[in-house]
Amino acid sequence: MKLLRYGPKGREKPGLLDAEGRIRDLSGQLVDLSPEAISPEGLAALSRLDVGRLPVVEGKPRLGVPVAGIGKFVAIGLNYAEHAEEANLPFPKEPVIFLKAITSLNGPDDTVVLPPEAAKVDWEVELGIVIGRRASYVPERDALNYVAGYCVVNDVSEREYQLERGGTWDKGKGCDTFGPVGPWLVTADEVGNPQDLDLWLEVNGRRMQTGNTRTMIFSCATIISYVSRYMTLMPGDIITTGTPPGVGMGMKPDPVFLKPGDIVALGITKLGAQHQSIVAWHAESTDISGD
Repeated sequence: MKLLRYGPKGREKPGLLDAEGRIRDLSGQLVDLSPEAISPEGLAALSRLDVGRLPVVEGKPRLGVPVAGIGKFVAIGLNYAEHAEEANLPFPKEPVIFLKAITSLNGPDDTVVLPPEAAKVDWEVELGIVIGRRASYVPERDALNYVAGYCVVNDVSEREYQLERGGTWDKGKGCDTFGPVGPWLVTADEVGNPQDLDLWLEVNGRRMQTGNTRTMIFSCATIISYVSRYMTLMPGDIITTGTPPGVGMGMKPDPVFLKPGDIVALGITKLGAQHQSIVAWHAESTDISGD
């Protein structure tokens, strides 16, 4: 299944994408795509629905973050060897964990807002893992059984905040709108092997990133098992798993960073695509209510 949330920010309704690419309304079946709705029991109930009897949503509504009530937005850094090389950082011996603020969550096609003092805002296409069951000290061999599904994530990053201002990476990763997620949560059974998915990203129509999850340093199963040793993962939590090479700070001879008016497009095989306009900050530009 391809599960989604559609409608104005703060008033999203649950839905799914049918085989013909039409949005079907799920609001008659559940209040929202909450963590409970993407638990094994919740997904089993949704899989039994007769999709053809669900109302068709007309037009092209805005899409929100595909899961409501996300508790944690966990991220893994430097998980592709060539990206570590372009960042001039050593290959990690263990997964590098940081957190993106929940307030960074953004719809897949919503605008990305540059903070007032930002000078080095970068892009990162990543595979997102959506947890479906409570996971604590999970063995690697069982880790994928805790996955509800997968999604596209753009781990937008302000490199000066992240790398030049001291402290942890979090303040360069957690700005409002810096976490576009979606367009859909694609259930694990439909994705199959998460270590064979193509990733791509373009800025203003120019291809910047091309990769495949088979080149991850740490696999999805390894990441879930590892993270679950240090924090309990709950249904609805998202882990974004690192980016392939081609980010702006690695461009030669000079880095390239996002500016107002830029258009970013990105996607992953089976998981759909995102499109974001980059805009300058103003006082009303980061209304984050609802996602």
